[in-house]
Amino acid sequence: MNRRDFSSKALLLAAGAGTLARSAPASAAGEFSGVIKKAIKFRDVNLPDLSVEDRFKAVKDLGFDGTELRTEDKENAAEFVKATEKTGLPVHGVINSSNPDLAGAIEFAASVGGNSILYVARYDRKRPLMESWNEAQTVIRQGLPAAEKHQVKILVENVWAGFLISALDTVRFVDEIDNPWFGSYFDVGNNVRWGVPQHWIELLGPRIGKLDIKEWDERKHKSEGLGKGFSSPIGEGTIEWDQVRAALKKIGYHGWATAEVGGGDRERLADIAARMDKVLALK
Repeated sequence: MNRRDFSSKALLLAAGAGTLARSAPASAAGEFSGVIKKAIKFRDVNLPDLSVEDRFKAVKDLGFDGTELRTEDKENAAEFVKATEKTGLPVHGVINSSNPDLAGAIEFAASVGGNSILYVARYDRKRPLMESWNEAQTVIRQGLPAAEKHQVKILVENVWAGFLISALDTVRFVDEIDNPWFGSYFDVGNNVRWGVPQHWIELLGPRIGKLDIKEWDERKHKSEGLGKGFSSPIGEGTIEWDQVRAALKKIGYHGWATAEVGGGDRERLADIAARMDKVLALK
């Protein structure tokens, strides 16, 4: 079979809430409630005095539906499983970056209850482009038996690696592999340097397995430098979130959206949760 067949916001500061209300376009309240699940990268939960279980509880209490680990966390797999069992907060996936050991990452994801791994396909600029293309596809194909066995998808992400920098590249890359256990991990904010998020979403369609959420501010990019484009809070940059939502609705997206905006304490996490609620119409 081929791929085609197939409560706590009290900690939010009043000033931040006011800014948020002015920044994001209006949307139907709760339009994506129950459709998109909201998560935070576990490494961004900056509560060092708490145990893993208590951090899971805090994440859940702050309104997140789940979290995402990294391959480097696998030594503590049992602790994460226990935290999920005790709190009810699931681990939805594992970030594997460009580690070619996809089978190992898949096994770890399955052991903690996740259903995806994030893989970054790299481009070696000292070699011909198609060598990187073919090698990345080979790594992914080698991981597909484990993906099918454990029912964990391999999702390739568009990051600033200078590779898969157009929607058409990504469509071709995914379709050449043509496997139900492989797709795209679409990062809305990372994408803006290379294109328009809502246009990518429409083209990628059902190839999108999961979303990363961050802001991009073209004004800061132009006035303060490239990296400063990410410095605006979610909802206060230049991403057209109303158009992003419209594109997600058009393709019938249903699944996880994970904030990747840097770590913080409870106030910071509560602010992130509220901003995601706003731009993704979750409340």
